[in-house]
Amino acid sequence: MRPSTTPPAAGAGPGLVVLGIDPGLRATGWGVLALAGSGVSSAEREELTVLGYGAVTTDPAVPLAERLRRLSLGLREVIGRWQPMEVAVEEAFVAANKRVAIAMGEALGVALLAAAEAGLPVFEYSASEVKQAVTGYGRGSKEQVQEMLRLQLGLEAAPQPADAADALATALCHLMRRRAEARLAGAGSLLGGRA
Repeated sequence: MRPSTTPPAAGAGPGLVVLGIDPGLRATGWGVLALAGSGVSSAEREELTVLGYGAVTTDPAVPLAERLRRLSLGLREVIGRWQPMEVAVEEAFVAANKRVAIAMGEALGVALLAAAEAGLPVFEYSASEVKQAVTGYGRGSKEQVQEMLRLQLGLEAAPQPADAADALATALCHLMRRRAEARLAGAGSLLGGRA
């Protein structure tokens, strides 16, 4: 079983590489973004690159333990291929359906374990935080998220499947937060130097 992928972008340089994960038992979406340059000074230009995205899928007819193993193997393969420095995961939400909530929690556990086994720091974001960062509205639809990703990331088409788009959105949300932190730290050091 192999995760679906898109080809790597040409010219992806060094920088912060983030793996976004949208955990699900049927499909766990993943997306890898790289941010080169800090953007703190006007002389340094930031470059955001989509390295790849896709989904690790499982068959509902397969026993649960095997499905979780396949998710783990797929995520390990993604981590091995793209060598991210940080992982951003969409938190499991409280579903009205107890069975759905349990399945999401199991998939989230697999994602957290895969990141921990690789020694990667994990950052969790709620679905509304991710939508707010990408669409400017915390209750944006999946279609709005996909279209905003297409525009913000310069993609020819909206990312598919929706699970992969949610994973890319989670990675983008994390990079936006890291960018803001870097700018604040840079501004703080500039202000500190004047005193």
